[in-house]
Amino acid sequence: MAVIRDVMPAFELFQPANVEEALSLLNRYKSDAWVMAGGLDSFDWLKDRIKRPKVVVDLVGVKELEGVRASGDGLEIGAMTTLTDLVRHPLVREKFGMLLEAAEAAASPQIRNQGTIGGNVSQDTRCWYYRDGWECYRAGGNICYADTPTAMNREHAIFDADRCVAVNPSDTAPALIALDAKMVIRSTSGEQIVDAEHYFIGPGIDITRMTVLKPGDLLVAIRIPGTWAGSQFYFEKVRDRKVWDFPLVNVASVMKTSGGTIQDLRLALNGVAAHPVRLRAVEAAVRGKPRNEQTAEMAGLMAIEGAKPLRHNGYKLPLVRNLVKRAIRGVEGSWTS
Repeated sequence: MAVIRDVMPAFELFQPANVEEALSLLNRYKSDAWVMAGGLDSFDWLKDRIKRPKVVVDLVGVKELEGVRASGDGLEIGAMTTLTDLVRHPLVREKFGMLLEAAEAAASPQIRNQGTIGGNVSQDTRCWYYRDGWECYRAGGNICYADTPTAMNREHAIFDADRCVAVNPSDTAPALIALDAKMVIRSTSGEQIVDAEHYFIGPGIDITRMTVLKPGDLLVAIRIPGTWAGSQFYFEKVRDRKVWDFPLVNVASVMKTSGGTIQDLRLALNGVAAHPVRLRAVEAAVRGKPRNEQTAEMAGLMAIEGAKPLRHNGYKLPLVRNLVKRAIRGVEGSWTS
C-alpha cells in the first residue's frame, strides 16, 4: 500500500480546558476521537495519513494533568507532564532516580521538551510495516509482514509473539513497572487504577491496541508508591544511536539488599515484545541469593528462556542476557537514590 505523505486528513479539533470537558468529548466521539498529548507520535500518524480520526482532542490546555506532586511517601505524576519536567523534578531525583534516567533516555532534548510521560507510555508500536500502511494483523489484515522469510525484522519481538511481532517502544514503561506504578484511568463512567504491568497488553489480548485504554478512556495520572524509594536502581538502554532513537532492548530493575544478599527485586525489559516484560521467574530465583557474578549469570540465562528470535534479531538474546546480568550484578554508574 502506497502512503500519501502530503497534507493531514481533515479533522475537527477540540481543545478542552479541563478533564471533565475532555472526558465528555471522548465519550461523545468514542472511536472517532484521537487523544493528542505532546503530539509527537500523533503527528507522525496524521502526516502519513495512516490514521484518519474525525476528531482530535488536544490536551495541551488541561493544566490539571501537568506536574509532579508528593503523594504520601510516593509521587503522583500528571499524564501531561513533559519528560523534561520529569527529569528536572527534585522529588523524582531524590526518590526514584531510575525513572529520571529512563525519561532522559527517551529521544532528544527537543523531543523531551514536548513529549509527555502519558504519551511515552501510550504510544503505538514503531513497526515500519504497520506504520507505513501495510494491512497487517495489527491493522486489520491477515498477515504479519515482519514475520515472513524476506522480512526486515531486526528490531522486532523475541517473546510472546501472537501473529504480530511488533514491540513496545517506551523507555519509561519498564521503569514504571519495576517501581510498581499505578496508572489512573478516567472515563465518564468513573475511575480505575491499573498496575503498570497490566496497563500494557499483547496481541493475544487485543492485536489492535498496545494498552488497556478503550475509546472514551483517558490516562490522567501515574502514581508511584514509596515502597521502592531509595532502593538500588538500574536502568540501561541499548539503541543504534546515542539520541533520538528507540530501544533495541532496555532493562529496569529495583533491588533491596542486605549484607550482599538480594532481599527483593523487580525487573522488567522492553523492546522484546509487544508489551514490556516483567521477569518474575528471575526475580523469584535470585531472592535470597548473593549479589555476585554467579547469581547474575544464572539470572541472565533464565531471562532468555522461551525466547524465539526471528531471522534478523537473534542478537537480542545475548543482549538481554548481558543486560540482565548487569542489572543483577550492578555496574559503575548504577543509581542509588
